[in-house]
Amino acid sequence: MNTSKSKITTFITGLLVGAAAGAIAGILLAPDKGSETRRKFSQKAKDIKDSLPEQIEALKIAIDQKLNEIKSTIKDV
Repeated sequence: MNTSKSKITTFITGLLVGAAAGAIAGILLAPDKGSETRRKFSQKAKDIKDSLPEQIEALKIAIDQKLNEIKSTIKDV
């Protein structure tokens, strides 16, 4: 079971890094003035920081539910 949690942790980390990279790329590629880009970047970073704990908790709940479904299916077999 420890390997399963390790894989989940790796997946969550990859998901969060990918989301952050996409947000950063979107901001940096936008055709705005430097000051506007910095303001948007700062605001987006704050938004991500503020919502991260809620997103992680929701993801943990979804993963736990899926693992419980899988365990139940395995017991039935």
